[in-house]
Amino acid sequence: PNERMQPASLAKMMTFYLTLKALKEHRITLDTKVTISKKAWELALNPQLSRMFLTVGHQVPIRKLLYGLVVSSGNDAAVTLAQFLAGSTGAFVPEMNAEAAHLGLHNTHFMNPDGLPADGQYSTARDMTKLGRALIENFPGAVTYTSTKDFTYDHITQPNFNTLLFHDSRVDGLKTGHVEEAGYHLVASAHSHGMLLISCVMGTPSDRQRWVQSEKLISWAFRTFASVHPDLQKIVPASLPVYSGVANQVAIAPVSNPWITVVRGEEGGLQVAYRAKAKYVVAPVRKGEQVGEAIVTLKGKELASVPVVAEANIGPGSLIKRMADSVQLML
Repeated sequence: PNERMQPASLAKMMTFYLTLKALKEHRITLDTKVTISKKAWELALNPQLSRMFLTVGHQVPIRKLLYGLVVSSGNDAAVTLAQFLAGSTGAFVPEMNAEAAHLGLHNTHFMNPDGLPADGQYSTARDMTKLGRALIENFPGAVTYTSTKDFTYDHITQPNFNTLLFHDSRVDGLKTGHVEEAGYHLVASAHSHGMLLISCVMGTPSDRQRWVQSEKLISWAFRTFASVHPDLQKIVPASLPVYSGVANQVAIAPVSNPWITVVRGEEGGLQVAYRAKAKYVVAPVRKGEQVGEAIVTLKGKELASVPVVAEANIGPGSLIKRMADSVQLML
């Protein structure tokens, strides 16, 4: 998992990530139009490269560029997005590497937004899996693009390079890559029975082998693991006493109820417990204020910790109420 090699078009996952980040931050919109540069157009003319067939001077909305980037694996789309977001591909690369560091991709270094071979450019299966997970967790809408089986631009229809989409209905992404020196790569995502899996295969000898080996990994994982949804609410008190407030109780609840993935057959061994910070709270109480945590363990090992918070604001009570409660607390 930590063997370094050229990422090829898997590098476009980071270009995809940074574009989705710009959309989320409202710096651009899906309808924002981008003028195609000569540099991007020249890539579109190269029959040796994957491209969405952009034309110099045309204005293309971000939405179409994202499909061209992910479905058609367009090098021309990658360069266009990089130039638009950072001013140039040279300025975009440091942003790619800064985000990689932020996401903990410690064995990754990008040299361009499209993944064409370059000295000093490398990544690993572990890092690309991390990037795939970050894409889905931070931008759930990413699968709208990665699951699309074909894309048409300028009357040219191209199928998704991720041919696993056509062989396994559980699969909805993510990205392929290929360069001669490194072989064929695939980061794949798949859903089944509440479980999301992300696999990464790098360096296979053919397009067929990258999806065959990915399919083996995914099928093995679905057979081997199970995801369960422990009921945290049942072990968390419905409310906590409130002193010196306008109310005597405040409702509390876990902030989420996560899925927990374990080896199949171990689901029955999961245990849940509530760990309170205090037996009561003193007003004022802020909605969202943490009052404890729900813990999920298996064989004594903690698998998840979920904050338990107050579900309402509770303001200070009257002077008489505060004085009476202060006396009670001292008893």
